[in-house]
Amino acid sequence: MGTADLALPSRPERTFSPGTLARIYGEFVRVGFVNTIAYRLRYYTGIVTYFIYVSVYYFIWKAIYAHSASIEGFDFSHLLTYVAVGWIMRSFYYNNIDQDIANQVLEGKLAMDLIKPVNPQAMYIAQALGESVFRLVMLTAPTAVVLLLVYPVRRPASGWHLVAFLVSAVLSFFLVAAINFAVGTFAIRLKSILGLLRAKYFLLELFSGLLIPISFFPHVFQVALAFMPFQYISYIPVLLYLGKISGLGILRALGLQLFWVTAMIALGHGLWTWSSRKITIQGG
Repeated sequence: MGTADLALPSRPERTFSPGTLARIYGEFVRVGFVNTIAYRLRYYTGIVTYFIYVSVYYFIWKAIYAHSASIEGFDFSHLLTYVAVGWIMRSFYYNNIDQDIANQVLEGKLAMDLIKPVNPQAMYIAQALGESVFRLVMLTAPTAVVLLLVYPVRRPASGWHLVAFLVSAVLSFFLVAAINFAVGTFAIRLKSILGLLRAKYFLLELFSGLLIPISFFPHVFQVALAFMPFQYISYIPVLLYLGKISGLGILRALGLQLFWVTAMIALGHGLWTWSSRKITIQGG
């Protein structure tokens, strides 16, 4: 076994019509969907796993709220809904783009992505979208039904808030996908990013507000996180669902979320361009 540093030639530039691009990346979406079918049993057990997560938080917060009617503007029903909707969302937007890139690097297959006449970032995100569509049907929807039947989860604050939440949930997927792609590019230079992936996993769940609402954080952390994209993954979308953001604030929240999606995609593109200038191929 050995390694070889390759300075790969630039991938051929191709210009496609919008219709052709839609068909190409639509096929990547289909591939991501079909590939996930092989692991459908994992999603059946995932319904139980997500139910357990919410149940644990239910009893923890129930004990906390036994001594307080409201905490930072959240009563117990709001907090229960916050937890349930947050985990339901996670079952949709979660993806492994960073791990997929790391595996491609370790297996010496990443070079093939550079010679394809497509945008590698768009390709990975399209495949992750196909997986998320599968998760939506096989995991997100069943999990939502189970939680709504078992726990008194509140309805959306209004029809407009529901629409805003759904738009925000889709943007959350693209934001997480863009962040994961950016993190995955480090595997090209570092070869192994297992430690980085573990750190990202826990920090993302904490800073996104999935584990605890960001309004519960100390003020200094709230200020710092306001200048980062992470709260737009879970915290802001669930606030939209609960109606804690209204009026022009909804448009502002969605606008900032779209800004962060664009910024993270641009960052990932820049990191890929920098990292792919020289690739070390693992193997014999």
